[in-house]
Amino acid sequence: MSESHTPSGASARLNTGVAHNARVWNYWIGGKDNYEVDQRVGDHVAGMFPIIQEIARADRWFLGRSVRFLTEEQGIRQFLDIGTGLPTVDNTHEIAQRIAPDARIVYVDNDPIVLVHARTLLTSTPEGVTDYIDADVHDPAAILERAAQTLDLSKPVAVMMLGILNFVLDTEEARRIAREVMAAMPAGSHLALTHPTFDADLGGEGQIPAMKFWNENATPPITARSGEDIATFFEGLDLLEPGLVSCSQWRADSESPVVVPQFGAVAVKP
Repeated sequence: MSESHTPSGASARLNTGVAHNARVWNYWIGGKDNYEVDQRVGDHVAGMFPIIQEIARADRWFLGRSVRFLTEEQGIRQFLDIGTGLPTVDNTHEIAQRIAPDARIVYVDNDPIVLVHARTLLTSTPEGVTDYIDADVHDPAAILERAAQTLDLSKPVAVMMLGILNFVLDTEEARRIAREVMAAMPAGSHLALTHPTFDADLGGEGQIPAMKFWNENATPPITARSGEDIATFFEGLDLLEPGLVSCSQWRADSESPVVVPQFGAVAVKP
């Protein structure tokens, strides 16, 4: 079963004259769903901060490892993926439903080009459900109200917030969003989160000028944070091993992955 809440006005909001995060990210991981302006800004950022493409790939690999872990080892059968970005290979529902065909997944994004692709590509197994919500991370109440139409919020849910709270520029508001979403979830639910950092021990100093260029030439605006601030998004939750680390190192498949200045962690609600 697959259902779409894509509004007919989505294409009207599509602006191909300004670089957009979902499309630039797609470009960095080798996708085709981007425009010349996205490639131009993406190349400039990569010239300033060459590890950005490694970050994009590491974040995608974190998604795969975390969804497999949550499905196989934690028994999660419901996912709320906020800020999904453009569909690519091995999206959340594909990984989860490969392991558990009855898994239910709700994707959330507010980018028109993501809406168009999601309606076409995010199709479910017959046993499970894949749904799509057009909503903004700044409005968690709307996300939760809509998600409850597909997910059973009395049973554990894995909330995926990969590279999304960095678009909430006010740290206290970002904390409020994470807190409000997780407050609606029952015990046994999980939060999987990645977020860019400027911490020097992860090589993040280069994020600052690169993000300044981004904010002057692309949309939406973005911010990096310290590991200390990012850790506060998990308040009230229990971090699972190995804790808050470079997302490339979280339960890594190889022994010495490239360290990227993007934190990642998975936590459980007690």
